[in-house]
Amino acid sequence: MSIELSKAKAFAAPVVESLSVRLLVDSFYDRFIEDAEHPLVKIEHVRHITGHERSTFAGEWGLSLHMESAQAGDKSQYLLDFGYTPEVLIRNFELLDLDPGRIDGLILSHGHRDHYGGLEGFVTHYRARMRPDLKLFAGGEANFREKWIKRRGADPVSWGALDRKALETAAVDTVCCDVPQALRGAFTTGHIPRQSFERVLENTLVESESENSSGDDHFTAAERQGRLVPDQHPDEHATCYVVQGRGLVVVSSCGHVGLINTVKAAMALSGVGKLHAVLGGFHLGPAPQDYVDQTVTELEQLRPDVVIPMHCSGAKFIAAMHRQMPDRLVTANIGSRFTFGV
Repeated sequence: MSIELSKAKAFAAPVVESLSVRLLVDSFYDRFIEDAEHPLVKIEHVRHITGHERSTFAGEWGLSLHMESAQAGDKSQYLLDFGYTPEVLIRNFELLDLDPGRIDGLILSHGHRDHYGGLEGFVTHYRARMRPDLKLFAGGEANFREKWIKRRGADPVSWGALDRKALETAAVDTVCCDVPQALRGAFTTGHIPRQSFERVLENTLVESESENSSGDDHFTAAERQGRLVPDQHPDEHATCYVVQGRGLVVVSSCGHVGLINTVKAAMALSGVGKLHAVLGGFHLGPAPQDYVDQTVTELEQLRPDVVIPMHCSGAKFIAAMHRQMPDRLVTANIGSRFTFGV
C-alpha cells in the first residue's frame, strides 16, 4: 500500500537540542542583504555562494524549507514543501550543496501547487540517492483533490492536483496525517481546529464533497462553476519542534486556516506554553488591514521570541510587525539559515 493513515495514539512531542531551518524556495532574494544578529536565533544569510560565484539562486512564488534537528548526537532532516517547480528547487538545493541521501522524510503542508509543484520532479531527479523507505507526510486525503482558481469575468480554471500515481511510481509512501504525528525530532499537528477570530481567506475552489465522490465529470463550464465551493483546507497541517530550553517552534507553511489557530493547536498538542518562534507563510497578503492588525495583536499576546515571515505573509503583516514587535521580527532571504537552540 502506498497510502497509509496515521493512527491516533497518546501523543508526546519530541524534544531537540537544536533546529536549523534553511529557506530553499521563496520569491525574495537580495544579494546585498545585511548581516543580522538576534540574541535567540543564529541568522546566516547567503550572498556569494562559495564555489558557485558565477551563479545565483532562483526565486519563484512558492515555499520550500530544509529542516535539520539534533538531539544527543542524533540528527534528522526533513524537506517541507517543494515550491512551484522542480527546476527552482533542484537548482537551489544543488547550490547549497545539500545531500538528498540524508533526508529522513518529506512533508507536505497542504495541496496547493506552489507547495507541491516541485515534489515529483525533485524525487524523480534524486530518487536513486534517497533512502529506499522514503515517506511523504501529508495532511490528509484532501491533498489529492483538484483545485480550481477563480477568475474575474471568466470560468474557473483548474490548478491541478497532487499526482498519487506519480508518487507510487517513485516509490514514495504517503502517510495521511489527519491526526498528530510524531516524527524524528519533529511533529505535525494533524487537522487544525478553528478556534479564533480567523477565517479561511478566499483562495482556491474545490468540488463539493457530493460531486467529488460521484466520479461524474460530464459538466459544462457553467455547470462546473456552480458546483465548486471555497476550499476550507481540511488537509492543512503544520510542522513543529520543541527546542530544549527555548520552547515551541511552529512552521506555518501557508497558514490558510489562520496563524493564531495554528500556534494554539501546536501549543495544545505539545503541552508547551512557551512560543519560541513562528516562521513560514502566514497567508495575510490578501487580508484587509484590520484583520492583519488583529492577527499581530493576538500573536503578540502569545509572546513569541522570534517571528520570520515568508512566502504569502504579505507587506501589511511585515509593516505591522515593524510597528508592534520590531525586536522579534527577522527577515528571510532565499538561502538563509536560522538556527534555534544556540
